[in-house]
Amino acid sequence: MQQRRLGTSGIVVSEICLGTMTFGTQADKKESFEIMDAAIEAGIDFFDTAEVYPVPPSAELAGLTEEWVGEYLSTKPRESLIIASKIAGAAHGWFNPPIRHGKAALDRVHLRRALEGSLRRLKTDYIDLYQIHWPDHGMRVTDTLEVLDDFVREGKVRAIGLSNDNPYGVMKFLAASELHDLTRIDTVQNNFSLNNRRDEDELAECLRRENVSLLPYSPLAGGVLSGKYNKEIPDDARFSEYLKTGGPRQKTMATRFVNEKSIASTARFMEIADEAGLHVLTLATAWSKQHDFVASTIIGASSPDQLPPILAAADLTLAPEIMEKIDQVSQEILYPMG
Repeated sequence: MQQRRLGTSGIVVSEICLGTMTFGTQADKKESFEIMDAAIEAGIDFFDTAEVYPVPPSAELAGLTEEWVGEYLSTKPRESLIIASKIAGAAHGWFNPPIRHGKAALDRVHLRRALEGSLRRLKTDYIDLYQIHWPDHGMRVTDTLEVLDDFVREGKVRAIGLSNDNPYGVMKFLAASELHDLTRIDTVQNNFSLNNRRDEDELAECLRRENVSLLPYSPLAGGVLSGKYNKEIPDDARFSEYLKTGGPRQKTMATRFVNEKSIASTARFMEIADEAGLHVLTLATAWSKQHDFVASTIIGASSPDQLPPILAAADLTLAPEIMEKIDQVSQEILYPMG
């Protein structure tokens, strides 16, 4: 497993990161621990979680994933694993998280309470990478950044990052850190996959020039790139439930992932993988990490038996002709996820 630096921080991580959002809903405790065991055995030393996990978020389960990761972490030498977590974004945005009585915000009070809660659940005295789960572009950046800077100075956080953000948000944080001599962001965690290449358009330029690392999540496009949605909508898949019983936000999200263009592009990528003698999940994961602005690609699983084709992407570099075929599909089927 190759190692890469997070931005310009002192943190170096495995090129594949284990995402944990399924722990507590799609994966029970036994399965979650087995997944973490398999990840470590494969050379992964980087786990990502969040205060609102598992998904779909609920008031009853919020924080459970961190508790399980913390219990597992307590059986390992603390410094042997790099742990990333996230504070929920503002409640008045696109989604109101079921925490802090529906009043979540990115100010000093909520940041402090969020961090203390995560540290307690994770059973640790520091978090390696602390991220803002989604932005609040309407508030003063310094009100958030000053507190994150305090966390770093206190030794409770090693590095900070953003998530679900765009070039505007990235540059606002970088400018504020430079102007006020505050801790610099080192990462941005965004949705990035063969079916969603938006971050190559503009964000990649910011990341390259500013030495900030992308942490792609959902490299398998929410499981769509496995091809399981290509013939019919399966009964037990995540987006099947969202389409059938989800609220307006969940149905909108499911339609973004599962639509005519995304299914068509997935079929083409499956053909490319087959011609190359690869599993399509191996192809998708290898493609994600084969970008100079990517530090670590975040994978997820609901059972250990889903991991082998994904982990097969470790140390794999796709040949130029395969990359060209992939680019051709993306040019012919523009922006499958909008």
